[in-house]
Amino acid sequence: MSAPSSLVEATPRVTATRRTALTPKQKYRRRQLVVNALRIALAVIIVGGWEWGARTKFIDPFFYGQPSGIAKQLWTWQRDGTSQGPLWKQVVVTLEETVLGFLAGVIGGVICGVILGTNRLLADVFSPYIKAFNSIPRVVLGAIFTIAFGLGMTSKVALAFVLVFFVVFFNAFQGVREVDQNLISNARILGAGQQRVTREVIIPSALSWILASLHTSFGFALVGAVVGEFLGSTEGMGSLIQVATQSFNANGVFAAMVLLAVVALIAEALVTRLENRLIRWRPTPVSDITI
Repeated sequence: MSAPSSLVEATPRVTATRRTALTPKQKYRRRQLVVNALRIALAVIIVGGWEWGARTKFIDPFFYGQPSGIAKQLWTWQRDGTSQGPLWKQVVVTLEETVLGFLAGVIGGVICGVILGTNRLLADVFSPYIKAFNSIPRVVLGAIFTIAFGLGMTSKVALAFVLVFFVVFFNAFQGVREVDQNLISNARILGAGQQRVTREVIIPSALSWILASLHTSFGFALVGAVVGEFLGSTEGMGSLIQVATQSFNANGVFAAMVLLAVVALIAEALVTRLENRLIRWRPTPVSDITI
């Protein structure tokens, strides 16, 4: 007895559907193409609308600048230098202050967060002092550091350190507190001492919390360095912004902001690569497998 014609016709369609199914890698590449295309389209809309608004006087270019003027300002700085010196030197100075403050803040935040997270007595003792110090406005701290350390690099690194320290500290502290107590108990049953438990159980378990804080902490370090330069310095991107502000050069202010944004995006990409390398064991996010 032969099969119904409808069933025979349906079979090739199912086979064709299975053959054209995309692999996860192909889905990921297609999604990246869509994301990049939408990013470019959004940038074109924003920049194009900004330029159109400035040219038609819908927005005042004297106060808000315009993309073509920003590009011209960047080219002028690159070709002729800035009032503070070569453009690359201003970027390097700010980047050096940012990296030093970032590294010092991360190291200090992780150490203090792990120590206080594993010792409830120390956490209870230092808790009000940490909260009080964290409540001080950062601009005030920047002014204090400028008075104490002068106009050199030290005051900028100190302000960047403070901004990074508290972000990393609170994440490390909470990450240590969230460690599964069963893992700690099992490690101690197997004969591990406190140092080994901290090194091989607590820190790896809290690593995702710590790495998550790095995404925002580098931006805070950059803000600290620029604010410190803005309060008082002779070189750096903050000083460049201050000079542009005093001369009512909106294009100069936005040009410096573009350079800072590029530095921040590069740092974010590096942090993401570091995070993916250190915690490969984490499960794939739901958003990456459903889209």
